[in-house]
Amino acid sequence: MKTEPTKQTFKKINATNQMKEIMERHFRELDEAAKTKSRKIAWCTSVGPAELLRAMGFLVFFPENHGAMLGSTRMATDLIPLANAIGYSPDICSYLTSDIGSYLKGASPISKAYPGISGPPRPDVMVFNTNQCRDVQDWFNFYGREFNVPVIGLQTHRGVGEITKAHVDSISAQIQALVPKLEEISGKKLDYDEFKRVVSLSRQCTDLWKEVLQIAAHTPSPLTFFDGTIQMGPAVVLRGEQRAVDFYKVLLAELKKRVEDGVAAVDGEQFRLYWEGMPIWGKLRELSTQFAELSTCVLASTYCSSWVFPALDPEDPFDSMARAYIELLIVRDEDYKERYFEDQIHRYKIDGVIFHDAKTCPNNSNNRYGMPERLSKKYNIPMLVIHGDLNDLRCYSEEQARTNIEAYIEQLAEKKGR
Repeated sequence: MKTEPTKQTFKKINATNQMKEIMERHFRELDEAAKTKSRKIAWCTSVGPAELLRAMGFLVFFPENHGAMLGSTRMATDLIPLANAIGYSPDICSYLTSDIGSYLKGASPISKAYPGISGPPRPDVMVFNTNQCRDVQDWFNFYGREFNVPVIGLQTHRGVGEITKAHVDSISAQIQALVPKLEEISGKKLDYDEFKRVVSLSRQCTDLWKEVLQIAAHTPSPLTFFDGTIQMGPAVVLRGEQRAVDFYKVLLAELKKRVEDGVAAVDGEQFRLYWEGMPIWGKLRELSTQFAELSTCVLASTYCSSWVFPALDPEDPFDSMARAYIELLIVRDEDYKERYFEDQIHRYKIDGVIFHDAKTCPNNSNNRYGMPERLSKKYNIPMLVIHGDLNDLRCYSEEQARTNIEAYIEQLAEKKGR
């Protein structure tokens, strides 16, 4: 049965205004500190030891967030070749290549979004965690050479099944080993009570963000995956700060009111899908519109859940940070991932799963070793693989994706007898 597109009324999330305000404040604080040298600035990977850095007085900038901005503003595709020209392969992370291209050209979406800010703040130290991928270390080493600043970080285990004490001890020891160098750069000793306070705020933030994401389990869902990619900003760049906690309390209250009033993110929700893999940042609006017009709510994802850290414990900051960082789905083995997806299918009452095979992000593309086929066979749920990329739109065929999505929704409709 062919599904006909339906006109949708997109419902604005009112808390977005507050989110935009605190994100702007974050970038303006970084810019002022860089210009006045009033605070030390650390560049940190998205799931790096931000809690430790904040506890030691650093302001924290996240280049992966800048990469997402480059993708969503569609600046990335024109900037990637500049990084390719100095030896960075077009096959490696397009966050990395677009960000380095941005630096080489002196063009940043930050300057467009926040007039008066020229771009990312000059760092005093680069701090990475390879739990996302090895590329972050090479990415940060580029800037270490450019700015002549120290590059330090964590080497995380990969393909982890059961997390053992040895795993946690290894990462915890590496985090603790960062302290003397960070004390030297910051000119301050680590205040353990402040460290515990920051970890406590980070845990509060992650608990609220998890509750925001899980509210999508309601039928109809009050939010979509595409909403999540916007609302996740504070969970990424402001975890460990009170303002992130305050924001998610406001957002959660608004979403609970939607549930109470029966407000659907997608009017006439007929199909519920799960998005596995990275967003296609430059095509979020088009994809969101297409799915909504097909009465389909893409309501949950592994990506947005990457900033849920239930292991964080302010009473044991080093070990709990180590465990939180190694519990991340991206570093786990195939058996664990399969069990995780099974839980998501049940939790969100999923009709189908979209696997995004991101050309330059193999670590976040879980379709390459038979996972969709195994899940489809086990749960009798159709799967769809979309080929694209997080930032490099040359890897994405919009026409092909649109056609495949339409055919996929028709398949779901036939399965449901609609």
